[in-house]
Amino acid sequence: MKLVSTPRIDFLRVLAAEILHNYGRGRTIIAIDGTDAAARAAFADDLAAVFREDERHVFRASLRYFQHSRAEQQRLAPDTPERMYLVGYDYSALRRVLVEPFRMGGSTGFVTEEFDPDRDTWIQPTWQTAPADAILIIDGDYINRPELHGLWLYSVLLEGAPASEAQAHYLAEVHPRDVVSAVVDTTNREAPLRVLTDRC
Repeated sequence: MKLVSTPRIDFLRVLAAEILHNYGRGRTIIAIDGTDAAARAAFADDLAAVFREDERHVFRASLRYFQHSRAEQQRLAPDTPERMYLVGYDYSALRRVLVEPFRMGGSTGFVTEEFDPDRDTWIQPTWQTAPADAILIIDGDYINRPELHGLWLYSVLLEGAPASEAQAHYLAEVHPRDVVSAVVDTTNREAPLRVLTDRC
């Protein structure tokens, strides 16, 4: 379905065209980074909608649904502002049930949600399959940390929101600006702007 043109949608169409130019065939995983969870999810959802304008097969996921249980987090680290950054997420599960099977292609099944952090319980898995050409857009905190390097073909860093203590630690330690494919200023959510970065 064709979306109503707005500055935000037009921006996302240009971004989608860039991604398709470079990764228009096979399985493509796109990561959305940034300090504002709601803005990340909305940006990822809208980007998915833009891809679907072109009748692309698009799947959505969030690191939020690949967290460790509260008990496991307590076992792994003391209760500090940085605990979520240090041990909050189950990257092994993310790779095992989502990223690796999605990248394999064929009829291999994958799961886009494994754990409900609000209810602190496992989610009954819903296995999905995808055609040979498909896009997975995943958003989340700390999504460009070293443990996840190489998993995403394209990544976007959203800027314009304040960072928590743990997020500030991540930004200072990982410097995601230096590794992402695109930096986007979302101070004005309805009119995002591409930020040119000097990586020399």
